[in-house]
Amino acid sequence: MRKGMVFALVLALAFMAGGCRNEVRTVPEPPPQAPGETETATEGEPTVVAPLTGQVVTVPASHRAVMAMVNNAPKARPQSGLDKADIVYEVLAEGDITRFAAIYHSQAPDVIGPVRSIRPYYIELGAGFDAVMVHAGGSPDALAQLREGGYAHLDEIHNPRYFWRDASRKAPHNLYTDLTRIRRAMADKGYPDVGKLPRLPFVDDPRQDPVGVPARKVEIRYMATYRCGYEYDAARQVYKRFTQGKPHRDRTTGEQLAAVNVIVLEAKHRVLDAAGRREIDLAGPGRAYVFQRGVMQAATWKRVDGVLRVYGEDGAEIPLYPGNTWVNIVPDAPGLTASVRYE
Repeated sequence: MRKGMVFALVLALAFMAGGCRNEVRTVPEPPPQAPGETETATEGEPTVVAPLTGQVVTVPASHRAVMAMVNNAPKARPQSGLDKADIVYEVLAEGDITRFAAIYHSQAPDVIGPVRSIRPYYIELGAGFDAVMVHAGGSPDALAQLREGGYAHLDEIHNPRYFWRDASRKAPHNLYTDLTRIRRAMADKGYPDVGKLPRLPFVDDPRQDPVGVPARKVEIRYMATYRCGYEYDAARQVYKRFTQGKPHRDRTTGEQLAAVNVIVLEAKHRVLDAAGRREIDLAGPGRAYVFQRGVMQAATWKRVDGVLRVYGEDGAEIPLYPGNTWVNIVPDAPGLTASVRYE
């Protein structure tokens, strides 16, 4: 009897061991990765949608935007870093030359510049993004507005250690910085690195093309001596940028600048003084053209929640396609129709 019980116990233990061995060998493999998933989720870096471009990125969505004033005088071209801006505004400064207000959030160029001075209407643009504004001096009205409004800003005149001069160019067209220096300055000055970003609308289905009239080539005349333009590249679904009839390239990369969305709007301009400083009405409303995927839509614009927004004939805000956006602001005289040609 005792021998039989021992034998049965040995058999039971052997069976259990074999069962455990079988379980180890037959552990099911993980299910296949679902379409659209990326390995970043398993690496602890979940993807997020950049609020100013609508593109999936792996950077913090809450960190603060930066607006840099970038020179567009002939001796300042080609510039560096405009290719990495989420949004670029091109607006007249003094004379017949425009200046760029480049909004950085989802990408970080190696170099930004040449950096130039600021004006009140550029401050209005930057304030809509709660951006830290980077500049080299400014008009008396702009400097007073920055000071009295308590805006977060970085002025090279008083903070040269966060900038550098390029010896291959002459001042004032040789001042540069980068986001590493800018964010270091923000920390030194106690500026929060978390900002309040606006909500921008993006198309529900990027595979759907916009409805409008053909516009594969766009020319914008600001003044008699300055013009810029865009040509649509259907393969890349972007508008390649031109300045004075030549490809507008980034100095650092050598690549031609391009935009997914191009908006041209007219605003009231008024010359204030003998130096040619201007007052520009960025409240609106006014007329606008929206260029996307080789098509133009006529629109109206107005500033809502601090941001210039465009609206279709039905009154709904026109959504953007995922990617960067360039906004060209032209004077109301001679106006949008006379300043912009497209075909």
